[in-house]
Amino acid sequence: MTPSNIFGLVMMNQSIPLTAVVLIASSLTISTLGFAAEDVVISEPANANALHTRVLAASCAACHGTLGNAVTGSTKERNAVLAGKEKADFIAKMHGFKDGSRQSTVMHHHAKGLTDAEINQLADFFAEQKPSNAHPLAPQTLKANHD
Repeated sequence: MTPSNIFGLVMMNQSIPLTAVVLIASSLTISTLGFAAEDVVISEPANANALHTRVLAASCAACHGTLGNAVTGSTKERNAVLAGKEKADFIAKMHGFKDGSRQSTVMHHHAKGLTDAEINQLADFFAEQKPSNAHPLAPQTLKANHD
């Protein structure tokens, strides 16, 4: 049965859901190409670990800044600067968040989602970054008249 035959059946019998038609048509199309979906292999780049680490570090940027240089809040109250942090200290703190021995508002949720290997990769990544001085953003005042 070809996808065009399925389309003809759908036109004659309006009770077949569209999602079912799409699934059937795609499975027939894939099988006619000579391979099943599970046979398709997407090759990983040679530096897949480095790429994965960068993706993990990017999720840290929302609170800890680009490359671990936090700028939120005042210098005293800003989030932890991860750039240049010693690996052992980073690993110990992340494991503390993960096992609950270190209190936090949100870090325990993030740490529980990381494997030990990912924590080690992040520790290596942030230890290699150069810390920079914080330059907190100046508050902006809005004009009452927007002309």
